[in-house]
Amino acid sequence: MCTVIVAVPESAEGVVRMLAVRDEDPQRPWQPLGAWWPEAYPGVVGVRDVRAGGAWLGADPVRGRLAVMLNRPDTLNAAPGELESRGGLVLESVSGRPPRDPRTAGFNLVDVAGATVTVTTWDGDSVGIEELVPGVHMIEHHDVDDPGSARISQWLPEFREAAPASGGLHDEWWRDWAAILERSSHLSPEDDAAIIRDNRAHGYPTLSLLACVASVSAEAADVRFAPLKSPGEWNALTFVPPVQPE
Repeated sequence: MCTVIVAVPESAEGVVRMLAVRDEDPQRPWQPLGAWWPEAYPGVVGVRDVRAGGAWLGADPVRGRLAVMLNRPDTLNAAPGELESRGGLVLESVSGRPPRDPRTAGFNLVDVAGATVTVTTWDGDSVGIEELVPGVHMIEHHDVDDPGSARISQWLPEFREAAPASGGLHDEWWRDWAAILERSSHLSPEDDAAIIRDNRAHGYPTLSLLACVASVSAEAADVRFAPLKSPGEWNALTFVPPVQPE
């Protein structure tokens, strides 16, 4: 049930801006944004899933790459343990190897390479790839800018109205989008339109745990991290950059 908002620039010399909110079972251990894969993926930072070893979000700060994973409904009827973790696809995608023949549950994988943003989808039957046109887009667990999503239909117009101005890679551009995120938290976290979420009422053990903001250009990526103090409950977010890989 994660949410991603992304602003795609008009020019290949522009900067992609992204806000990503992660929903996960609070009992599933994870590690904050850091360089957790120095041997297998040198130079990559990400939010690590301890159980499976992959990442929800990963980035290469030097090469201007970023990828983030969202769940998507699928047609699969696999038994537990038959499918691979989706977190490995994030690390592969950041390394320039997007999924071709996934053996995972369904997903929307948002991939940023310089000023280009693509969304790879897997529903258990086929892989789809969509390059996003310039502008502000919102993705959750169905299609990009899905008009049937209460979350997207309510908040995408506001994110578009507050689209970040063009600027430098390290600008603190996210204040207006964070203000929208705060307003969205006035809804019940069980509301279909909520971004800061408690999905237990919908039959899932997941709650919003953290948010990341990122700026990505052809030369570099600036990724920052802020946890929620209590799962599913808003607090004023202070985004800090990760420790850089050696």
